[in-house]
This record gives sequence, C-alpha cells and structure tokens, in this order.
Amino acid sequence: MSASVPRLVIAAPSSGSGKTTVATGLMAAFAARGLAVSPHKVGPDYIDPGYHALATGRVGRNLDAYLCGPELVGPLFLHGARGCDIAVVEGVMGLYDGAAGEGELASTAHVAKLLRAPVVLVVDASSQSRSVAALVHGFASWDPEVRVGGVILNKVASDRHEELLREALEQAGVPVLGVLRRVPQVDTPSRHLGLVPVAERHAAAVEAVGAMAAQVSDGCDLGALEALARAAGAVPGGSAPWTPGRPERPRPQTPDGLVVAVAGGEAFTFSYAEHTELLTAAGAEVVTFDPLRDEELPEGTRGLVIGGGFPEVYAAELSANEPLRKAVAELASSGAPVAAECAGLLYLCRELDGLPMCGVLDAGARMTERLTLGYRDAVAVGDSALAAAGTRMRGHEFHRTVVEPGSGTEPAWGVRGPRPRVEGFVQRGVHASYLHTHWASEPGVARRFVERCRTS
Repeated sequence: MSASVPRLVIAAPSSGSGKTTVATGLMAAFAARGLAVSPHKVGPDYIDPGYHALATGRVGRNLDAYLCGPELVGPLFLHGARGCDIAVVEGVMGLYDGAAGEGELASTAHVAKLLRAPVVLVVDASSQSRSVAALVHGFASWDPEVRVGGVILNKVASDRHEELLREALEQAGVPVLGVLRRVPQVDTPSRHLGLVPVAERHAAAVEAVGAMAAQVSDGCDLGALEALARAAGAVPGGSAPWTPGRPERPRPQTPDGLVVAVAGGEAFTFSYAEHTELLTAAGAEVVTFDPLRDEELPEGTRGLVIGGGFPEVYAAELSANEPLRKAVAELASSGAPVAAECAGLLYLCRELDGLPMCGVLDAGARMTERLTLGYRDAVAVGDSALAAAGTRMRGHEFHRTVVEPGSGTEPAWGVRGPRPRVEGFVQRGVHASYLHTHWASEPGVARRFVERCRTS
C-alpha cells in the first residue's frame, strides 16, 4: 500500500460541535460512492469506532499518541488503511486539546501533524454570524503546521444565516466545504460514559448512521472533500505499516489447540483490534464468548481476556449466569492467565452493586457519581502473566465505579505522577486493573500472555 493514502481529519473547536455526526456521516457517504474507507478515531475512545465500523464495513481503529507514542501513529494508521481508497480520522475534544499538562501530546492537532493530514473544522454556527470568521481564523493560524483545509458549518438556522457566515469566512480565507441545517438531533443516545455502543442497539445504530450519511451528503461538497484528502501527500517519516508479526507457531487445528477466550457481547464492548491481532500472531486461537448468554467458556480455553464495557448496566444478567461465573472462577483458580481491564476487573470481583460476580478477587465494586478520567503513566510492580516487573506502559482510566480495596497484596501497576499510587491485582495468573492499555505499544505483553497460556 502506498504511504500516500488520501486522508482527512475531522476536528472541531470543542466537544459537542458535531464532529462525530460529520465524521461518521462522511465515512458512510464516501462508502456509498464506492470508496473503500478506512475509519480512525483520535484518542482512547472505544464507542465511536463502533459507529465508524457500521459506516464503512471495516474495523474502527484508534490513533493515540499518548498510549502508543507518536512514533506509532503513522504505522498504525497505515496498518488500518491497507487496501483503502481514503481514510477519515475523527478527532477528540477540541482541535488543540491533548493530554492534561502535556502540551499538544495526543491532541487532534498533534495526530494531524504526525499524519500530515488536512483538517476539516466542524463549527457550531448557532448564535453567531461574523464572529465565526474570527473563531476559524484563530484555529487556522494558531499552529502553522496544522493545515485547516476547510470548514463545515453545523446548526445553520436559515439561508440568510448561511449567507452571513459565508461572507464572513471569505475574509478568513478558509473555504466552506459544507453547511448542515439545524435539524432534530440524530438518534444517538448517551448515558454515564458517552454514546450507547453499537452492540447494544444495532438496528437503531444502523438507522442513525444512515441519517448521518444523508445529512452529510445533502449538505457537504463530497467532491471537494475527497479532493482535499487526495492532496495530502505521503505520510511523513517514511512510515511502514505496523504489523503484529507472524504467528510464532502454527495454530493447531484440533480442539485441544491453544484457545484464548475474549469476552464480548453487549456488556464487554471495549477492545482494540490490535490486541486480537497480537494474540493471533503469538500463536493463539482467539475465540469470542458472551458472558451474558454463554454458560461455558469456549472449548479448550487456556487463557482469558476480559476488556472494558458496561457490566454495571448488565450486573443482574451477569450475576444470573452462575454457570459461567463458576467457570471463570475455576479457570482463574487453576492458575491459567487472565487479563482483565476495568469492566473485566469488576466482573472478577466478589460483587458489583451487591450482586454476586465471579469472586476471583476479594474485593467489592459499586457505582458512584464521580467520574474517574485521564491518562496514566504506569509501571508493573511485579511479574505477572501480562508483564514483567518494571514494564512501563501508559494507560487510560474512564469509569464511574470504585473497587474496594483498590489493590491487592500484589498490585498490578504503580501509577506515577504527582500523587503516586498502586492499583489493581495480581494473583496467580490473574492481572486485573482499571487501566486500559494499548498492547501495540508493548507487543511483548501479548507474546508473554500466550506463552504463559502454553505453559500453565
């Protein structure tokens, strides 16, 4: 694949401006024109990529310069964009908002610069006319290395309002590539951690993506947007696509092969595609199961990965599936490797909001009103099935729950920073923590995990 894949970054001055609607609608509109579209999301968000996948028919992938490091943004982008005609990258927060206290690191602007991709700024034009020119001029001139190639005006009230906005933006020298009228919001319901994932409302989500595509197709100049993407040139730095590597050993075709079970279904929707690819490359057969419905782990399970999601929403159903809870507890007690992040941590606890869970960890979990959110710099406190002592990884926390106690006698991570702390649990083969990590930043964790599955 050429490193000059056409690409656009969809950004905004702030959250709530409409970039998810525009990015997802643009992906679907390009796909409807017969283009193979590669969908990407800046930052650690797991939910938006699910809508991107519906729009494009391809796996939505994240580009996070904090979790993976700036040097991996280009290679991961090219990996996801293999065989595609065009790539659309949805930004995060405001264009220049990055990791707290880290300057531009992990901001949409930072990723756009790393990819040398033109930026389309989605501006909420409600309650302003000529002032929009000052706003756009400020964003376009703040960093000369960020190329704002055009503007899409959202929530425009009338033809007269549009006329005033266009007149003002002529003075700013930034072309208007689309105008979206103020219409009833596309049906994308939210709750305590953002949009409801696609897996929980698939039919309604398909309708919502269709509505986004229609809105963007009607209001945007798709030809001009595609031309802007094709003018992007080569991804800088001579980047080659990231690869998870080739399988170290052929996977057995018999039922007693090395199976790593990965939790899925409505309750466990948070995962990065690269994790499965790394496990497969390390020689595992990855099999997905649904803790809400499956009463047994997949046949031949030698290791278990339970990622993030919403167990608090499905606590009653998870608790009611007693056969699977017992199977998970028995696997963990056997010493088999178990890697659990956030929702997985809650599922392994003794109880969640008073309802019995797997009881692997002697800890209780409950919902709270407080949102815990942010990037974390962590180091493995001791050896585990996932990481050797001293392994440094960056992670992300995003939850409204608390686990008591917050760590076991052998914690998973030491979190660095102004207020250092230990966090998570390591016991026998179990590694459980609130931290979401991206294994592409440290591929050795997947190889270590599979090797422990092989020898445990």
